[in-house]
Amino acid sequence: MRYSVKGGSPDKIVTDCLVVSIWANGRLSDEAKILDDKTKKLISVLVSGGDIGGNLGETLIVHQPTGISAKRVLLAGAGDKKKFCADSAKKFIESIFKTCGKLKASSVHLSIGSCEPNDRDRNWVATQISQEVEITGYRYDKTKSKKLKPWSTKAVSISPKLSSHRKGLESSLKRGQSVGKAINQARELGNLPGNICTPTYLAQQAMDLASKNRRISTKVLSEKQMARLGMGSLLSVSAGSAEDAKLIEMRYQGTKATSQPYAIVGKGITFDTGGISLKSSGGMDEMKFDMCGAASVIATMGCIAELKLPINVVGLVAAAENMPGSKATKPGDIVTTMSGKTVEILNTDAEGRLVLCDALTYVERFKPRTIIDIATLTGAAVATFGSYANALLSNNQSLADAILECGEFSMDRAWQLPLWDEYQHLLKSNFADIANIGGPRAGTITAACFLSRFTEKQKWAHLDIAGSAWFSGAKKGATGRPVSLLVEYLSRQK
Repeated sequence: MRYSVKGGSPDKIVTDCLVVSIWANGRLSDEAKILDDKTKKLISVLVSGGDIGGNLGETLIVHQPTGISAKRVLLAGAGDKKKFCADSAKKFIESIFKTCGKLKASSVHLSIGSCEPNDRDRNWVATQISQEVEITGYRYDKTKSKKLKPWSTKAVSISPKLSSHRKGLESSLKRGQSVGKAINQARELGNLPGNICTPTYLAQQAMDLASKNRRISTKVLSEKQMARLGMGSLLSVSAGSAEDAKLIEMRYQGTKATSQPYAIVGKGITFDTGGISLKSSGGMDEMKFDMCGAASVIATMGCIAELKLPINVVGLVAAAENMPGSKATKPGDIVTTMSGKTVEILNTDAEGRLVLCDALTYVERFKPRTIIDIATLTGAAVATFGSYANALLSNNQSLADAILECGEFSMDRAWQLPLWDEYQHLLKSNFADIANIGGPRAGTITAACFLSRFTEKQKWAHLDIAGSAWFSGAKKGATGRPVSLLVEYLSRQK
């Protein structure tokens, strides 16, 4: 996709589809007023006739309008001008490209400079535009015999309100494109079936990333290497599978080597049967998405390298397959983690925390400034937040506040849950230092409490994306979250 900034009056723009906005109650935007004059009040007639009222998300296509250079005009409802905020802008942009996605228009130009949210600036809007274009253009056909037709649109341009805005808008369009491509990479990895996207496949993706970017180096630890490090917890998850576990270490260097890095750690369970604590068969096919945390880490590492962020980052993926084989871990088994703590495994379907705890211990060797782990960890997060919010828990409030702010800014929101000591006793075991589940209540919190036992010396945050990482039902597929949140957080660091 090509992105550009084009100046000039909207009636003079040569494009297959020209987009202008209509405010609620049929109020024309500045750009729509210009077109209205050039088309002999065509837009006013459509509004007065009730064809479009300007409600948020409403669209109307006008073909072959006379008096202007564009082949067609897309009138897009922007809602109440006084209430036009980031939420409104996101829905507004989504509605535009949902409609454009159905058109055979090779080029689209957005003349919407007057649609600036009251809580964001024009550069944020430009970033959202190119990001949404990339997301809309994504097609999954990797495992289909007949490949899908790509989106007809090849070029998207926007108008600057002032010529002095051009440079900033061009930079923002590039950033949005990078983030959108990374989101799509995470979606693609999540959508692949478990017989293709194995721990070895994830490791190869990380190796390929390093081969394409000199700022990234990748190392993959084998099961033998993990065993020598004492990662009994992680290895207990892969014990029943023919697929070997992999610990994937990616290092991005954007500044001097002596600068302490930031760390992101992803859960990479490429398929989760539940192990001996077998899941019910209904919906088990969706357990290929249990590596979406890993997908977000790999995609984020590629994005920050493309953006050339001036920081160092360690991306770690704990990849394994959870199967009920003859050597599988049994409920009641006790394993020793890399930290030396012992864990009684009461439920083998609480495996994500078992791979993450060893990964979190391992990542300490890099002396990271902060650690964020990302995992499709608990059904309780789905029950609490549905598909909308990433669940956030942290042992450091300043880190939590920063993540919450970045989630709001990027529109990849998180909501914080308490990590109080009162919950820790639920993980008590009679036979080990800690149990891997805390009973039927507060499942998301007790899972984070488990992880907190392995991050006591670190500034650490946990994102449970079990609800936000994929859609079920007719829209089944990975969402690529929380890539945009992670990129926003890392972009703000120095």
